[in-house]
Amino acid sequence: MRSGELAAAAGVSADTLRHYERAELLPAPRRLANGYRVYAPETLDIVRLIQRALAIGFTLAEIGVFLRDRRSGSPPCKRVQALAAERLAETERRIENLTRFRDEFRRLLVEWNERLAATPAGSPAKLLESLTAHPEAAGIAFHENRFVHKGKSKRRRT
Repeated sequence: MRSGELAAAAGVSADTLRHYERAELLPAPRRLANGYRVYAPETLDIVRLIQRALAIGFTLAEIGVFLRDRRSGSPPCKRVQALAAERLAETERRIENLTRFRDEFRRLLVEWNERLAATPAGSPAKLLESLTAHPEAAGIAFHENRFVHKGKSKRRRT
C-alpha cells in the first residue's frame, strides 16, 4: 500500500506517516525504484492504534515504547494499563477542578447580576473590582491550558 493510500485509509496525512516513520513507530516501508514508500498491509492497523492511543491521552513517546516492547517480544500490557489508569485519574482531577471553577463562576455571575440590577443607570457597578473582595475567587486560576483550584488539588501519588 503506497503512502497516499495508507494515509487516506487511516485518515491521516502523508506527513503524519513520515513523522511516525521517523519516530520509529512504524516499520520502515519498502521503497520502489521511483522512491515511493510501500507499506505492509498491517501498517494500517498500527496507524489506527497510534491514533486511538493518542486520542485517549498517550504521548507519541509512550506509544513508541509500547510498540518497541511489543516488537521485542515483551508485551507492554501491564504498563499500558497502569498508565491508562493514571490518565483516567488525571482526567477526573481536571473534571473536579473544572466543576469547582464552574460553580464559582456561576456564583460570581449571580452576584454581578444583582450588582448590575442595583446600580443606577450610568454608574459603574465595579464588577471587576469585586473580584478582589472575594478571596475564594482567587483560588481559581487558569494554568497550563486548564483551570485549577489552588491549594485544594490533590497531588498524584507515585
